[in-house]
Amino acid sequence: MTFTQHQTTLIGDAPGTATTLYSYTAGPADAAIKVHLQAALHADEQPGTMALHHLLPMLRDADAAHKLRARFVVFPSVNPLGLANGSLRHHIGRYDTGTGLNYNRRWPDLYPAIADAIAGKLTNHAASNTKLIRAAVAAFIAAQRPTSAAQQLRLITLQSAHDADIVLDLHCDDDSLKHIFTSPELMPGLQDLADWFGSEATLTAEDSGGGSFDEVLPLLYRKAQAANPGFPISMASETATLEYRGQADVFDAIGRADAQALFNFLADRGLIAADPGPRPKPAPAPVPFEATEVLRVDAPGLLAYHVELGDRVAKGQPVADLIAMDGPDAFLARRPILAGTDGLILSRASSKYVKRGSSIAKIVGTEPLPTRAGGYLLED
Repeated sequence: MTFTQHQTTLIGDAPGTATTLYSYTAGPADAAIKVHLQAALHADEQPGTMALHHLLPMLRDADAAHKLRARFVVFPSVNPLGLANGSLRHHIGRYDTGTGLNYNRRWPDLYPAIADAIAGKLTNHAASNTKLIRAAVAAFIAAQRPTSAAQQLRLITLQSAHDADIVLDLHCDDDSLKHIFTSPELMPGLQDLADWFGSEATLTAEDSGGGSFDEVLPLLYRKAQAANPGFPISMASETATLEYRGQADVFDAIGRADAQALFNFLADRGLIAADPGPRPKPAPAPVPFEATEVLRVDAPGLLAYHVELGDRVAKGQPVADLIAMDGPDAFLARRPILAGTDGLILSRASSKYVKRGSSIAKIVGTEPLPTRAGGYLLED
C-alpha cells in the first residue's frame, strides 16, 4: 500500500509564523501516468475540497487492493495561506490580502525560462522531447529561491504538476452550473472528462489573459511547438479547471457524487482497475470562451432576476431588473438588464446588491463576441 499523507511547512512572512500544506500520494511511484488533483486554490471555494474529501478514501481503498494504475498526487486544499485571509468576518480566500494578487493569476510563463536548456537537444521522438522539457522545468523550479510564503506555495504546486499527464484544478463559481475551462488543443480529448463531470459548458481559450494555473502547461508546450517546428512536441499534459457549481454547494451528498464521477472518469481511462459503469450522456461540445458574455451592470442597484440557472435566453431578453437605489426615483424605478447574446445562463451573482461594473451573469453562446475577442476574458 502506497497511500501516504505528506505535510509541507510553508515558512511564514512574519516572525514565528508557518503554515502546513497537506497532500496525499497513492499508486505506484514508477507508474507511466501521473495525475495531479488540487482544490481550493481560491481558498474560499470549497466544493472541490468536499469532492476530494470523498475521493481520498476511494483512492486509499483502491490502492490497498492494488487497483491503481497511475501515480496520484492530491492536494485537497492547496492554498492554506488563503484559508487565513479574512476581514470583518468575511473570508477573502480569492486574493492574497498582502499583495492583492488573485491566487489563480500571473502564474509563470515557463517556456522562456527553459528555452536555452533544451536548445539543440530535441529529437525526432515526442516522448523523449516531453522528458527533456519536463527535466528542464524541474531544474528551473529547483533553482528558484522563494522570497515569500506565496511564492513557496506556487513552486511546490508547480513541482508536483509539471510532470503530470493529467492536471485537474477544482474550483467553483458564485452561483453556477458545473462547467470546465481548458485549452482548445485538449478537446475533444477531454470530452470524456466533460461527460463524466456532467459539464453544462466547456469553455476553451489559448490565453484568457490572466495567467491561470490551468494554462501554464498548455502554454509551455504550445510555445515549444511554435519555437521548434521541426520536432515532434506533444501537448503532454491534459489540464483543466473544473468549476463545481457555486460557493454554497458544499454538501456531503453532492461531494460524494462528484468524487464518484471523478473516480469513474479515472477508471474509464484505465488508471484504476474498476468498472466505471456506463458512460453518461455526452456533455455539450466545447465553445470558445470568447463566446461567453460576462453581463455587467452600468449602475449600482438591487437585482431582481427573471432567469434561473440553465435557462436559455435570446439577445435582448431581460435577464434581471436593476432597482434604483439613488436619484429621484430611488427604490421606485427599475429597468431591465438585457442579454447581449443568445445562450445559456451559466452563472448568476449570489449577492443581489451590486455596484457599477459588477458581473451579474455568464451567458454561454456559440459565436465569439466582438467585445470579447482578444481581450481579458476573466472576471477577475
